Amino acid sequence: MSPRRRVVFLAVLGLLIVGLPATAAAGEGAGVDLGTVLPLWSVIPFVGILLSIAIFPLVAEEFWHHHFPKVSAFWALLFAVPFVVTYHAEAMHEILHIYIIDYIPFIILLWALFTVAGGILIRGSFNGTPALNTIFLIVGTLIASWVGTTGAAMLLVRPVIRANARRRHKVHTLVFFIFLVANIGGSLTPLGDPPLFLGFLHGVPFFWTFEILPETLTVAGILLVLYFLLDSWFWRKETQAAQQPDSGPQEKLRIEGLHNVIFLGGILGGVLLSGMWHAGEVNILGVHQHIQNLVRDGLLILMGLLSLVTTSRKIREDNAFTWFPIQEVAYLFAGIFMTIVPALAILKAGEDGAMAGLIAAVKEPAHYFWVTGTLSSFLDNAPTYLTFLNTALGRFFPGMPEREAVHALIEHQEIFLKAISTGAVYMGANTYIGNAPNFMVKSIAEENGVEMPSFFGYILKYSLPILIPVFILVTVIFF
Repeated sequence: MSPRRRVVFLAVLGLLIVGLPATAAAGEGAGVDLGTVLPLWSVIPFVGILLSIAIFPLVAEEFWHHHFPKVSAFWALLFAVPFVVTYHAEAMHEILHIYIIDYIPFIILLWALFTVAGGILIRGSFNGTPALNTIFLIVGTLIASWVGTTGAAMLLVRPVIRANARRRHKVHTLVFFIFLVANIGGSLTPLGDPPLFLGFLHGVPFFWTFEILPETLTVAGILLVLYFLLDSWFWRKETQAAQQPDSGPQEKLRIEGLHNVIFLGGILGGVLLSGMWHAGEVNILGVHQHIQNLVRDGLLILMGLLSLVTTSRKIREDNAFTWFPIQEVAYLFAGIFMTIVPALAILKAGEDGAMAGLIAAVKEPAHYFWVTGTLSSFLDNAPTYLTFLNTALGRFFPGMPEREAVHALIEHQEIFLKAISTGAVYMGANTYIGNAPNFMVKSIAEENGVEMPSFFGYILKYSLPILIPVFILVTVIFF
């Protein structure tokens, strides 16, 4: 049986096994709050796509490389068809909502940052010493809050890979790059990471995030020290020849395509504008979208196109720029966003949904930190952040208007907002799908010959032994 027929067969079989019983059990879905009626096992397709990302590259690498869009589509259809059959208009509205409000702007932002950053080439004869690698990580961590974790990661990942091309041990450098540049570094402004920007839209002051500077300095400081010690150990283990600087012609440090910084500023300006300008709404297929968001997306597309037109092809070629990483993210996250619908709906239902026990158990700051963080490791961290922000607001200030409640939370129970914010941002580093740039860094690294750990390998070899103890320490000290 051909791979395409195999996928179709599995899709039909899955619909019969999973979908039809759901239809029979649920009956008419008209007028229901989906989060209150969806069972917990409706997240099976979401778990399935995560397991596919984790297992297929290990057991069927060739199949996965050529057919991962079909696998993503299989899990998406496995959920979408019975969901629409069962809940009709409500289901269609939820699907259109997540694609129009979340997925399409998400991909446009990633595409724009990926395209513009790919036009900035940092040339130079770098030798990936522990000191230089640590400097790269420090710089990336510092700028991530101002150009976004995706912007910082896309700007620096290729120079880091080139600097370590002659190193035998370099996987750990890319993993710590994901930890620091693609996640933790984005915690100090709403521009850094989507959940913080969402908090800004809901009334959290722009510069409030500097209140979590002590937590960020603690986590980043520990990880940078650990990285330097680990990289120094690997450096000493490598052969003397690998440690010697390149004896060929030395190229001076210089940056080409620097005009793309203007386009990068345009992207950040567009994102910030969409949070500060209120221009009304338009109806798109029954989904209310803010006009300022459409203007932002148009501006982002324009910045990307201008970068393509004004940057020479040679710069992108020398930067090893290809479209595969963004294509891979687009295909896989199209399936993830579809199958994540029931998980987010159940989460938003709070104590009226299938996760009522979990929501009710979240009471202390440490609970908010770990539950928000754990769910953000696998789900979209922006709605997870908003869910537990609303949980805290409802617990302490029921009935108060949202913006007033947010300011009251900051004034009287600030530790809870700190726990929610740090959990959502920091723990995106726990898995490849915890934050979009994680997967893009992995894809770019593999495209350049770096054998990155598998989905489970990343968790077992790096997240659990390195990040989790650091987060436990942060809990003890701050929460």
